[in-house]
Amino acid sequence: MAEFPSGSAPRLRAAVVGTGGISSEHLRFLAASARAELVGVCDMSRVSVEHAASTYGTTPFRSLDTMLVEAQPEVVHVLTPPSTHIALSETALESGAHVICEKPITLNSPDLEALLATADRSGRRLIENHNYRFNPEIEHLDGMVAAGVVGDIGEIEVRMGLPVNDPAGRFGDPNLPSPIHRLPAGVIHDFITHLTYLVDHFATEVDWEVVDSRWSCHGGVAHVPVDDLDSMLIGTGPDGAVHARIRFSALLAPDCFEITVRGSKGYGQVELFSGRVSEVIPRPGGKQLSPIVNMLVGGVSLFLGGPRSFKRKIMQQGPYVGLERFLDLTYAALASGSEPPVTTADMLRTSRLVDRLVAGRSRSDDDRAPAEAAR
Repeated sequence: MAEFPSGSAPRLRAAVVGTGGISSEHLRFLAASARAELVGVCDMSRVSVEHAASTYGTTPFRSLDTMLVEAQPEVVHVLTPPSTHIALSETALESGAHVICEKPITLNSPDLEALLATADRSGRRLIENHNYRFNPEIEHLDGMVAAGVVGDIGEIEVRMGLPVNDPAGRFGDPNLPSPIHRLPAGVIHDFITHLTYLVDHFATEVDWEVVDSRWSCHGGVAHVPVDDLDSMLIGTGPDGAVHARIRFSALLAPDCFEITVRGSKGYGQVELFSGRVSEVIPRPGGKQLSPIVNMLVGGVSLFLGGPRSFKRKIMQQGPYVGLERFLDLTYAALASGSEPPVTTADMLRTSRLVDRLVAGRSRSDDDRAPAEAAR
């Protein structure tokens, strides 16, 4: 999609529904962007919505219907819990607004197909937030793949480790259980969209013939029904067989979000929480010197990774650094009438893969039942 300089297209009137943690990332972009005019923020909590409105210089609303009538946004950001996404998105679309929705946009692909049909009837765009695709580390991997330095892709691994069982965290507090635990795959369902769209991003032409997932609860926390996912995908692409692995654990340290792309010539690996980038690829000097050069380059990259990570913290560029680029490209596309950076096909492919992974949860439960009955 062609880009044009920020500010060269009309500013679109934008509003936000939901003032949870992720809203600050969206509101910060909207308040500063030359592509958008922030015209309202909506939440049922008076304290939260008034704080957000005063912080980002916009009008607070307690009702979406009222905001749609009075503020007349052209784009609505739906940032509420997943169970509310369909109703709020439908209302915004039918009012004539485009919708940018946090993940997971729906809890299954049939619901997504129905919501996309609403967008089509309304002549509006419905776009799910796939922000990590636009992080600089993922774009670095994109460059490696495009340059051919990893060769034909044969393996993709996406690994996330987060302490979702921690009682001091927003998911693990036993006195205030999160509604996220009621999703079909529990708390992991809140992250699984990111894991799947990153796999599919590097396997755009792969047909996944085998999707095997195993869901577990290793932490023994009663109100956290699942805290571990181990899945294997096997498919066929233009260059042959491709394997992928999606891994989530609540018990391993430190926190990580790691993506590895391996090919017939080498591999690239990035870590999104720290910004680390590693390459093992053919180097000048041929097969004899490549291992040595890769070790030297890797050492320099590791040495520079500390200052780079520190700079990101100082500049407040955490793992959401790609969200600003995603939103900027999306607003440019909406203003010009061109295809958004996250397409309908991207969203459907991701949602259908999530369906297949989540289906494995019931299989995992069935596998565990005989063993538990024998105790």
